[in-house]
Amino acid sequence: MLITMAEVKLTEISADHGLSDDQVTHQIQTGNKNTAEQSLTRSVKEIFRDNIFALFNLINVILGALVFYTGSYKNLLFLGIAFFNTAIGIIQEIRSKRQVDKMVLLAEGKINVIRNSKTVAVHSEDIVLGDVISLGRGDQIPVDGRVLESRGMEVDESPITGESETILKNSDDQLTSGTFLVGGSGKMLVTKVGADTFVNHLSNEAKQGEDTSSILLNTINRIIKVLTYVIIPLGIILFVAKLYGGTGINRAILGSVAAMIGMIPEGLVLLTSMTLAVSAMHLARKNTLVRDLPAIETLARVDVICLDKTGTITSGDLKFVDAIPVMAGITSDQLKQIAAGITYSTGDNNETARAITDAIENPKWPVKTIVPFSSERKWSGGQFEDRDQYVFGAPQFIFKNLTASVKEQITSNAKKGYRVLAIAKVDDLKPDQPLRNPQMMGLVLISDVIRPNAANTFQYFRNQGVNIKVISGDDPTTVATIAQTATIKDAQNAIDMSTVKENADFGKIAQENTVFGRVTPDQKKRLISALQEQKHTVAMTGDGVNDLLALRQADCGIAMASGSESTKSIADFVLINSNFDAMIDVLKEGRRVINNIERVASMYLIKTMYSVALSFIFLFLAVGYPFEPIQLTPITSLMVGIPSFFLALEPNFSRITNQFMKQVLIVSTPAAICIVGYIIVIEIMGSLFGMRYEFTSTLCVLLTGAICWFALVMVSRPLNRLKAGMDLLVLAAFFAIIIFFNDVFSLVSFFDKDIWLYAVPLIASAYPLYMFLQGVISTFLTQREKRKQKRLKAK
Repeated sequence: MLITMAEVKLTEISADHGLSDDQVTHQIQTGNKNTAEQSLTRSVKEIFRDNIFALFNLINVILGALVFYTGSYKNLLFLGIAFFNTAIGIIQEIRSKRQVDKMVLLAEGKINVIRNSKTVAVHSEDIVLGDVISLGRGDQIPVDGRVLESRGMEVDESPITGESETILKNSDDQLTSGTFLVGGSGKMLVTKVGADTFVNHLSNEAKQGEDTSSILLNTINRIIKVLTYVIIPLGIILFVAKLYGGTGINRAILGSVAAMIGMIPEGLVLLTSMTLAVSAMHLARKNTLVRDLPAIETLARVDVICLDKTGTITSGDLKFVDAIPVMAGITSDQLKQIAAGITYSTGDNNETARAITDAIENPKWPVKTIVPFSSERKWSGGQFEDRDQYVFGAPQFIFKNLTASVKEQITSNAKKGYRVLAIAKVDDLKPDQPLRNPQMMGLVLISDVIRPNAANTFQYFRNQGVNIKVISGDDPTTVATIAQTATIKDAQNAIDMSTVKENADFGKIAQENTVFGRVTPDQKKRLISALQEQKHTVAMTGDGVNDLLALRQADCGIAMASGSESTKSIADFVLINSNFDAMIDVLKEGRRVINNIERVASMYLIKTMYSVALSFIFLFLAVGYPFEPIQLTPITSLMVGIPSFFLALEPNFSRITNQFMKQVLIVSTPAAICIVGYIIVIEIMGSLFGMRYEFTSTLCVLLTGAICWFALVMVSRPLNRLKAGMDLLVLAAFFAIIIFFNDVFSLVSFFDKDIWLYAVPLIASAYPLYMFLQGVISTFLTQREKRKQKRLKAK
């Protein structure tokens, strides 16, 4: 839609007055209003659609129609199980959606617009064409527009250009939605909203980068993809083989349907997605917003966490302590006035700036030129009327060389945990050029306090095998001192990154050090990249624009809700209370998801593996498929479906082994081999002794149920009262079906002594055989893994 300005003329809008209420109402009525950002969660309609119109549900419906054709209506019971699974998935995902949506509202920041000469905070979707937006360092630019006023505005346009260089913006320069203000402040006029903005022309992937990859979901999806190509052709071939083998059309349909139902790991994908959604709901209740569900799994695999000092180790509530003169004739009060003059003039709003403005009044010096703080420069400055030009920031970035006495003062105060900043007089103040002739005037000390639970949090991560790396813009001595006090391991290994050359070996630096001080944004990114090249899974916590590049680079990004909008927009997690302790809950949730899905996946794949194997084998046998569809229902529901939902949500916080397929195969393969082997034995016995189909199929159900129950007990370990009770309960329910509902499930009577004459010795031998095969397969997989590791080392 082409947007025209009728009642509102862009050229007549004042930066100080903005729009009036009538003009805002007119813009809303004419459709010149911004649109809401895409929701993190799927809509209720999408949840219903994606859960109902799934591939396996379609296969189930087709199979149900075939069973209906045979007139054996009781064999349609498997559709009830599929419906039950789908309903549970929908209900749980909607519950999770509601909780996550509540957290989104808490985490969402508002945008300051000027209306009627007053600053009003509004949501992004409430911005209208012609609004005047007030921007500060760290803000994400929500819509397209142009600069009305600039106080040293510097913009990171890397989301649209791919280049991380900051661009200085002056009046009338264009601003593009999706970019970030990394320095300075100012006002912009909104010239495009809604679908016309640049950010809405980008796909969601382009805006936020690639979605976090889920190893767990990718593995399961590969299994599903293979099965998709196997189930339908194999079912059709089995049906044709049995039909032409003289089995009869009804028996051929029921046997083929039973085989195909067995091959479908119904509930596995649903259970994985549902478990992630439930985890997001649990974390939301603990004030952690999950922006990308697979990131829960990724964080559980993290073995290195990179964090800033401020807001994680310390509270972030900085306080001005003292101003120490260095230049002769300069007093402490003069240094305070200069620090305050620069801070108030630039309009900086970072932690250090707030510490200065909280402690010192505005001297109200008339300003000629300002250079706002930048994470790249690590200093801010100003030129004032009838005064010199001054800068205020990190000593190592203002001066190429410091005198021995100044170095001593900086080091001694840094060892006390103070943030040490310098005030200097310069000859020429330009943001894009090195400072000319800086002269040290004095030092400013800023204090911070360690969070009460910091030591316990870091101790927990250390016990879990997760290394902590502290990457900070502060002096390395200050950071190392605080890190040691917080009991971070190897915190004495610190490096001043301002001394590191561009072509340095960042891999070696990242490996040998724990504390990194005076780090630039680009260096943060390179350190994380170096750790990733060493096969580490890296998480990064941040709260400011200086963390943007690192958060994008990390496998998992974590932002504080109190931080800038730009960091929150690209993070995988947002800590609503800005409390790093919440990371423990995130790690636990991720481990619970992976460990539990690893366990229950083996239960689903037992059924899939023996069904595929039996389908191939019975292609070449003259007898019918050993099961009817309804006979699989007690096994799939009692031995797999119901227990899996309970086990998937059980607490399980042990370390991740990254051996998903190995763990699954150790449980599922011996069980599947046992089931296939015993069914073949039963069919041979049936042929030799003239057993009727109902008798052999009952034996097959008993043996299959018993072996699946053995596997259930295996995946339930370590047993507790709840899990032991569940295992016994499903076994009792299985026997209840055989005793009281044998006719419904096409089974012989429980009280037929002949059935137990065969079943008891077969079941008694199944357990030792299962354990023996498990030992053999475990040994084989372990040896194969060792050979693979040797080959990798040889390369």
